[in-house]
Amino acid sequence: MSTALFPHQAPALGARQVGAVALVCFIALLVLGLLAPKWLVSLATLACANALVSLGILIMMRSGVVPFGQGLVFAAGGYAAALAFNKLGLKDAVGLCMFGGLAGLLVAAPFAPMLARYRGIFFAMLSLALSMVLYGILMKTEALGGSDGFNVTRPTLFGMTAPQSRPELLLWGVTAAFTCLFAALVRLYCNSPRGLVSMAVRENELRVEYLGMSVVNVVAWNYCLAAFLGGVGGALAVLALGHIEPNFAYWTTSGEFVFVAILAGHHSVMAIVASSFILELVRSFSSAYFPNTWQLALGLFLLLVIRFLPEGLGSLAQKVRGSPAKADSGHDDKASR
Repeated sequence: MSTALFPHQAPALGARQVGAVALVCFIALLVLGLLAPKWLVSLATLACANALVSLGILIMMRSGVVPFGQGLVFAAGGYAAALAFNKLGLKDAVGLCMFGGLAGLLVAAPFAPMLARYRGIFFAMLSLALSMVLYGILMKTEALGGSDGFNVTRPTLFGMTAPQSRPELLLWGVTAAFTCLFAALVRLYCNSPRGLVSMAVRENELRVEYLGMSVVNVVAWNYCLAAFLGGVGGALAVLALGHIEPNFAYWTTSGEFVFVAILAGHHSVMAIVASSFILELVRSFSSAYFPNTWQLALGLFLLLVIRFLPEGLGSLAQKVRGSPAKADSGHDDKASR
C-alpha cells in the first residue's frame, strides 16, 4: 500500500527493527543520564516530556491538520496525575503517567468528531479555544489551586524511591522508557495502513472517500492518539517540575509544542525529540545570558530552518534515504517512455 500511495517513500523498518532501535536508544539514554550533570538530566527530562506532546502533533500533521490547543490535554494529564498523587495516594510514576494519558484522552474524545470536520485555521483555532476554556476554568477554581496551582513531591517506581545522591535519575529512567516506547509505537503507526491513509488524507481527501474510507474517522482517531500522548507528556512534566499551574493550558504552551513539531517536520520521530531538546537548551541558556532577546534568537533559528529545510530537520534523513528511490524512479520513468 505504501508503494502505491507514495512511490518515492523509503522502505519502512519492520516492527523488530524499530523495537531494536528503541531498545538501543533507551540504553544509550540511561547511560548518558548516569554520565551527564544533574541540570542537564533535569532539562532532558522536561524536553522528552514535551516531545511526547509534539509527537501527537506529528500524527495530526500527517493527516493535514495542526492543533494549536494541545495545552488542553497537556494540562488535563498534568492535573490528573497531580490530583491522583495528592488525593488518591498514587505514587508510582508509571501509573501516574498512564493515568494522565487516560485523562487527556477522556477530555479530548468528546470533541474529536466535531474537530475532525474542520481543516486549516478553523481546526487550529477551535482546538486553541478549547484549551483556553480549560485555562479559564483552572484560573477560577480555587480547589485546584487557582492561578498559583499546587506542588507534587517525588514519585516512586514500583515501590522503589529515588536515590538520595541522584534523585533525578529515577524519573529520567521512566521518561526515557516512555519516550522510546511511544516514539517506536508512533513510528510503527505511521508505517501502518491507517498511518499511510493519514498521509493520503493530507494529499487528497476526496480520493480517500472514494476508496470507501472515512476522512473524519481518520482525523478523529489521530486526534485521540495525540490526546493520549499529550496527557502522558503532561504527567511527566508535572513530575519533573514538581508543580502544576493553569499555564499548562495557556496558548503560549501550546505554541511551543507546535514550534517543535514544525521545527522537526513530519518525517522523523527522532527529530521531534531532538527539536524539543534544542528548544529547552536555547530557552535555558538564552534566558540566563540574554533574558530579553531569547525569543528573537529562537524565532530567527526557526525562520532559517523554514527557509532552507521547509519540511523540517527530519527531512535531512528522509532526503538521504529517499534519493536512491527517486533516482530509480526517474530511471524507470525514462525507460517506460
